[in-house]
Amino acid sequence: MQLGAENRKQVIALSVLGGLALLLVVRALFVSSAPEPTVVTPVAQVPVATSAPARPHRAGKSRGAATRLAKAPDSIDPTLRFDWLKSSEDTQYAGNGKNIFMAQADIPEPVKSAVTDQQRLAQEQAAGPPPPPPINLKFYGYASKAGEPKKVFLSEGEDFFIAIEGQVIDRRYRVVRISPLSVEIEDMLNNNRQSIPLTQG
Repeated sequence: MQLGAENRKQVIALSVLGGLALLLVVRALFVSSAPEPTVVTPVAQVPVATSAPARPHRAGKSRGAATRLAKAPDSIDPTLRFDWLKSSEDTQYAGNGKNIFMAQADIPEPVKSAVTDQQRLAQEQAAGPPPPPPINLKFYGYASKAGEPKKVFLSEGEDFFIAIEGQVIDRRYRVVRISPLSVEIEDMLNNNRQSIPLTQG
């Protein structure tokens, strides 16, 4: 089988490109796996002071814990220091009781009044009992016929009442005495008597 001139040129070009690709892959693998030269610098030996044997930590003695911890040297010594591990294990961390994961506001305690309950009671007793509420009836007049008891005409708001002496109106007020210019009413709920004058007009 004979290859044409064009096919031969393509085969040569492909083989050259394949060889270059193979060289680049091999070079990339060898360059990345080869160790880089390290520069070793001499480190001055720093004497480390040995600390006293660690004692159990008590809560509230943070200053003692700070003096127990040995200061780490400025070297990069890779050896494991068990005395430093032991001192960090014995350190107990005690918080101040606040939970940083819970949003809560400090609620101040209520300020107590300077006046005690006994003083307030004494002030109320000295002031006396509150006055009874006023009677809101209005006296418009009276009617009298021979042989019949006197009748009074009273109103409270939009309600009108006609009553004689001794009669209870509005299930609360009792008419005690009727005179030409006033009427005496007793508030039976508050045990209060009041004289209501005649209203003109």
